[in-house]
Amino acid sequence: MPFAKLGLSVPLVQAIKEMGYATPTPIQKQAIPVILSGKDLIATAQTGTGKTAAFVLPILERLSSPKQNHEKPTLRGKRVRVLILVPTRELAVQVASSVNDYSKHLNLSSMVAYGGVDTEPQKQRLIEGIDILVATPGRLLDLAHQRAVHFDELDVLVLDEADRMVDMGFVGDINKIIDRLPQNRQNLLFSATMTDDVRALAYDFSDSKMTDLAAEIAISPNVRAAANIKQWLITVDKDTKSALLSHLIKEHNWDQALIFIEKKHGAAKLVDQLAKRGIKADSIHGDRSQAMREKILAQFKSGELKYLVATGVAARGLDIGELSRVVNYDLPFKPEEYIHRIGRTGRAESKGEAISFVAMGDFKNLCAIESRLKHVIDRKDIAGFPVRKTVPISILNYVRKSNR
Repeated sequence: MPFAKLGLSVPLVQAIKEMGYATPTPIQKQAIPVILSGKDLIATAQTGTGKTAAFVLPILERLSSPKQNHEKPTLRGKRVRVLILVPTRELAVQVASSVNDYSKHLNLSSMVAYGGVDTEPQKQRLIEGIDILVATPGRLLDLAHQRAVHFDELDVLVLDEADRMVDMGFVGDINKIIDRLPQNRQNLLFSATMTDDVRALAYDFSDSKMTDLAAEIAISPNVRAAANIKQWLITVDKDTKSALLSHLIKEHNWDQALIFIEKKHGAAKLVDQLAKRGIKADSIHGDRSQAMREKILAQFKSGELKYLVATGVAARGLDIGELSRVVNYDLPFKPEEYIHRIGRTGRAESKGEAISFVAMGDFKNLCAIESRLKHVIDRKDIAGFPVRKTVPISILNYVRKSNR
C-alpha cells in the first residue's frame, strides 16, 4: 500500500519519497487513518517501527489541508496548534528533525524546546506563534510560567514515549501541562509498552478518559526484539569488561558501536580506558552540556566518531541510520530497556547486531530479558577471557519477584 492511499497529499508523499521510504510500516498503516479522522488514539509500538512518522504525517496533513486552513484563523503570537511532548532532549531533537523533513514542501512552522540551553532564543521564536512545538515537559513548564507560550489555540496533544515519561517521573509535570490545555483537542499517546501506569496516564489524558472515544492500536504488544537484529552475549567478570571490549573492537575491526553503560562516571572512565588501549571514543550522559552532546552525536552520525559510550539518556531518541551494532556493556535491569537499547540498530529493516556483557550479578536481569524475548540469547566464549564467576544456565520461564 503506497502512502498516498492513506490519505496523504502530494507534498507529503513527495517528502516521504525523497527520504527514501516506499511503503508505510504496520503502525503507520493503522495510525494515520485514525489520526486523520480526528479521533483520540492510544498506540503501543516498539522503537524502530516508524511510530514518529505515524503521528507526524497525519498531523501535518490536517494542518496543511485547505479545510483546516479555512476553518483556522491566522495563528496569534505565542500560540501553538500542535504540542508534542517527549521525555528527553535527544528525542526532542529527533522528532523536530522529522517534522522539518516531512514538512519541507509545506508552509508550516515548527520548533523544539528543551532544557540545558538558554531560554531566550526559544522565547523569541515563540513570539510569532508556532504550528508545531516539540518540547520536554520541564522546559515547556518554564516557558509557560514565563508566559512565553499559551495553549488556547491548541488542536492536538501528543505524548510520545509515554512509558519513558512515567519511568522518568514526568507524570506530575504532564498533569500540570494538561491542566493548561483546552478541553476540545485531539489526544495521541504513543508508548513502547502499555503498563498499568501508562494506562492510568492515558485514562487521565482527557475528559473522554480515552476509553470509548479513543481508538487503540498495538503493534508487537509483547515487546519483542526485531528479527533482523542478531543478538548474542558474552559472560564476563566485571574487572575484565573494558579489556574485553577493546579486544572485540580491535579483533573484529568494528566500524562503529554504540555502547550502553549504567552510570555517568562509568562512561567517562570507560572512555579513558579505551583511550589507553589506542581506541578513540567519547561519551554522552546527563552531566554533559546540550551543546557538547549535540556535537558528539553529530560526530557519531557522520562516522567521524566510531565509538560512543552512552548512559540510558540515549537509549531512546537516537536515530543513527545504519548503525552496525550496540553493546550492552552493562545489562539493563528492565527487559523493556534492553529492547529499546538494541532497537538503535537494525533500523528500517536493515540488519544489526546486539552484544551484551553478562556478569554473574546480572543473571536475574538476563533471565527476565530472555523471558520477555521468549528465547535464550546465544552465548559465545572469547579466547583469552576465561570467566572466574560462572553465569548459570538461563531460566527461560524465570519470574522476577522484586518490582524494583
